[in-house]
Amino acid sequence: MATIRLEPITEENFRPVLKLKVRDDQTQFVAQNMFSVAEAYVHPDWEPRAIYADTDLVGFVLMGRDSDTGHDWIIRFMIGAEHQGKGYSKPALLAVIDHLKHKSYRSEIRLSYVPGNAVAEKLYQKVGFEATGEVEDGEIVMRLVEA
Repeated sequence: MATIRLEPITEENFRPVLKLKVRDDQTQFVAQNMFSVAEAYVHPDWEPRAIYADTDLVGFVLMGRDSDTGHDWIIRFMIGAEHQGKGYSKPALLAVIDHLKHKSYRSEIRLSYVPGNAVAEKLYQKVGFEATGEVEDGEIVMRLVEA
């Protein structure tokens, strides 16, 4: 299995990250990476990261702290269409969780997904996320609580 790592967005990987796209049938589930990178510019507590499998750029994540609640959030998570089905999603998500735990983890990590995105829901449940019962901006909120 490939080694998954998260890298900052740099001059070298900026354009390739922006070119990463999900499959056509998934576009309603995740914002384009250009929008997410721009959001990170105006939210200083949010971190955009490129997801690599060995030396291959395979995905993108935007994560950060909600300054009101103190919860860490996985705001966006995507694996590029050409890299889906290769087993990168779960190890990439676990790498993001590990990064948040080591950087600023408090009591829980949250994320949300668009209703109908069964693939994302199943992935999130597999790594231990559970529904909170909350809906935010029309998305189902989940949390990963560590004892």
